[in-house]
Amino acid sequence: MLQQDSNDDTEDVALFDAEEETANRPRKSKIRHPVASFFHLFFRVSAIVVYLLCELFSTSFIACMVTIILLLSCDFWAVKNVTGRLMVGLRWWNHIDEDGKSHWVFESRKAPPQENNTVSEAESRIFWLGLVACPALWVIFAFSALFSFRVKWLAVVTMGVVLQGANLYGYVRCKVGSRKNLTSMATSYLGKQFLRQNTGDDQTS
Repeated sequence: MLQQDSNDDTEDVALFDAEEETANRPRKSKIRHPVASFFHLFFRVSAIVVYLLCELFSTSFIACMVTIILLLSCDFWAVKNVTGRLMVGLRWWNHIDEDGKSHWVFESRKAPPQENNTVSEAESRIFWLGLVACPALWVIFAFSALFSFRVKWLAVVTMGVVLQGANLYGYVRCKVGSRKNLTSMATSYLGKQFLRQNTGDDQTS
């Protein structure tokens, strides 16, 4: 378990109940979850479109803000709890233990031994493209609102950056693993190289 701070732990585990979604399914290019793929992009793209065009169709800032925040909230929930698990076999979440300590869990689906991979290439591309591109756009909107002195929109774009950035960070952690795992891999590799070099020196001598 990786200690991030006094009240924040992280751990990487295998995604449970994944067999229901992936049993005996080889990796294919086609989209196996069209509904999940649609809603993975629908809410986040809709929030961006509403942000760009709302002032053309409505003079009420409150109505625009509420609509965008609702779309961002729906997107956060759908991506965090549904589309990530179905499309790429990843999920992240947080729980509080009996001692009141916060634990961040990053889960990844383990493919059965007889299968090379259980993730659709097309769905993976859609997932990561939407996950990376949309937060980048919200960051651009944030700088644009700041430098154009559109102060009232800063709260809206900040919500976009925070909610979509949180999902991006969580899924990147799921994909690459914790820093503890990366450190263990590096230590193991260096150890193997050291042993191999020592073995080679002994044989030559």
